[in-house]
Amino acid sequence: MPPAAAPPRKSIFDPVHGQIELEGVALALVGTREFQRLWGIHQTGFAHLVFPGANHTRLEHSLGTYWVAREMARHLDLDASSTELARVGGLLHDLGHPPFSHTLEPSMREVLGRGHEAVSRARIVGAEIPGVGEDPEAVTVPITLEKHGLRPRDIADLVDPPRHRELHGLLRSMLHSAVDADRIDYLQRDAHYTGVAHGAIDAVRLLDTIRAHRDRIAFAEKGRMAVEGFLVGRALMYAAVYYHKTVRAAELMAQAAVERSEGYPESARALFSWTDGELLARLPDRGRLAARLVQGLLERRLYKRAYRLTELDADGARRWARLLRAPAERRQREDALAERLRAPPGSVLFDLAGLEPRGRPLDDWAAIAVLGRRGATYPFRSASPWKALVERPAADSPVVVYTAPRYRAAASRMLARSPSLLP
Repeated sequence: MPPAAAPPRKSIFDPVHGQIELEGVALALVGTREFQRLWGIHQTGFAHLVFPGANHTRLEHSLGTYWVAREMARHLDLDASSTELARVGGLLHDLGHPPFSHTLEPSMREVLGRGHEAVSRARIVGAEIPGVGEDPEAVTVPITLEKHGLRPRDIADLVDPPRHRELHGLLRSMLHSAVDADRIDYLQRDAHYTGVAHGAIDAVRLLDTIRAHRDRIAFAEKGRMAVEGFLVGRALMYAAVYYHKTVRAAELMAQAAVERSEGYPESARALFSWTDGELLARLPDRGRLAARLVQGLLERRLYKRAYRLTELDADGARRWARLLRAPAERRQREDALAERLRAPPGSVLFDLAGLEPRGRPLDDWAAIAVLGRRGATYPFRSASPWKALVERPAADSPVVVYTAPRYRAAASRMLARSPSLLP
């Protein structure tokens, strides 16, 4: 009797982690339509307009998160079933990203009423996303999971944890904590491709000192410096790359091109399932303003900072936070300021990134536990000398006004004389 054929296995050579082995359900999932779409999504949005090497994709990052989750499971000595859930959750965690990743997240929430995590859940379980227009016959991820003995809902609960109940405590913290598989991969990957050294963390030491404590991730005391380096690097990468002023200009232009396209918001539902290339190719057909903004992105004629508010009192913070929650009113205020400049609609854009939760990337670091040599635990925050640096805001100003280049000087003079023209 001939020996049974070995199960198919493939090796992918990754510039960050080296060889990544795929087999079983992971190998099958990589070939699905939903996963292959991630080839067309830039990992760092428009950062390539500032850092030319940053052309890596969500697919590469998803493979990297799969690898890190698998290594975490090995160091935590998880059983085979838990390891499978963790690594598949890492592989599929970003299925729901819109074109250019986080760039269109605010527009997605306005139009669909949900963010990319909830869309990832929908794609994992095979649920319909109203109005998005995806072909039901092309939904293959849930079928692939079930074929390999995994329940799609179990994976979805890791990727997009339900708020009303606690599930899979340790596995959940492997994908959703201050130091998780997602962040360990993207910091190294983004540093590698941008050439910015701040994200060059000691991942080997982090994985070597990771521990399970009360159904959550913790770190041995000997790994404390690696955790400190991770948190400082993460804070600096946000400031140097993710919230770079020119990157933000491009992201605001792309967001404005979507939000000011003809028929918005109803006409925008389908575009959140497009790739980056499809967005740039199709948006110009949706009105002159959308076409002008896309052309500016393609030719790197980007909006400029005209004015910024470095501090907000309590009343000002409330007013601007209201605009953050009311995007239609924000657009009206932008166009009212453009009218005063005798500029066409869409020539003025408000950047409120410093008010968003993503603008405060390290709110969760207080929960990191350190395990002392005698079994006692203490919060990492209480022992770290890097508190001020770690907690620095990602955006250097809570509110920034961007304008088309030709109106920058006039806007700067006008707002310097009359800041009350702003909301």
